[in-house]
Amino acid sequence: MEAIYTPQTTSFQQVLLALAKNRRYTTIATPKPLAIVAAKHERHVQATVICAKQHGLEIRIRSDGHDYEGLSYVSDVPFVILDMLNLRSIDVNVTEGRVWVQSGATVGELYYEVGKKSRVHGVAAGSFRVLVLVVTWGGCGNGPLLRKYGLTGDNVEDGRLVNNVNGEILDCNSVGEDLFWAIRLSPTEGGPAL
Repeated sequence: MEAIYTPQTTSFQQVLLALAKNRRYTTIATPKPLAIVAAKHERHVQATVICAKQHGLEIRIRSDGHDYEGLSYVSDVPFVILDMLNLRSIDVNVTEGRVWVQSGATVGELYYEVGKKSRVHGVAAGSFRVLVLVVTWGGCGNGPLLRKYGLTGDNVEDGRLVNNVNGEILDCNSVGEDLFWAIRLSPTEGGPAL
């Protein structure tokens, strides 16, 4: 599988439409991205943010989540799609009571990985199995543990993101408490790269 698809790539149309939830936004008249970057590593995300900024392009972020409005694959200005679906590793540490999840992983995959490590631990996450975690940690995650543990965003202790000012990879310590709090509360699927 390639990392970059352009309209000249033979599989471009197939990759573009593969995750489209609303076919109304996939017509011939719908503006198409200049490229689709299927990130395989966080450095691909970083390079996409830096390159798009240098060329004045908008970035639309796509995973396999709730994008019924087509926000992750449509724009009125020149844009690229940053596809996060390949970034789906999940590291469960039962001893510390922590889980590190990449943004392309689904809630179903997360529940499965936690279940493989423990029969008594759970995760405050969503209840829809294909809700991607880039959305879940961004302010929602209304699931079966809501009453006891709150939303997923209430339980996020750290995250890695790419600063769209200079392309630096940041975590909760380097972004500061206020910005980290704001990121935890804002859904990001289809929105601008962080």
